[in-house]
Amino acid sequence: MSARFDAIGMVVSDMAASVAFYRRLGFAFPEGAGTQGHVEAELPGGLRLLLDTEEVVRSFHPEWEPPSGGGRTSLALRCDSPAEVDALFEELTAAGSEFELKPWDAVWGQRYAVVLDPDGNGVDLFAPLPAGE
Repeated sequence: MSARFDAIGMVVSDMAASVAFYRRLGFAFPEGAGTQGHVEAELPGGLRLLLDTEEVVRSFHPEWEPPSGGGRTSLALRCDSPAEVDALFEELTAAGSEFELKPWDAVWGQRYAVVLDPDGNGVDLFAPLPAGE
């Protein structure tokens, strides 16, 4: 079998808002990405994050509808330190991002928080806690 994991694709309702959100998290989208229907950001290890507008998806799948109810997918971003989790959470929420969980010291040994992207997808921020905490 030659299939291999290559990309993570997400459908977005507002490309400009989504590109701005993910750029705050360090994703490098090309200049002018906020006005495009499809954009890609290279990720470490050769993977890509693909964003497509609802209009682009409906161009080849006219019956597509956004999911309703809660999210079923999230991205998880490892931060360098617990302080970075707190700082990134504050930066994103100060810029207007909603959240599910404020930063806290999780029982599994991580500083952990969940912010929501413009479409309500969870983005987990975490960092290992120093030993003994």
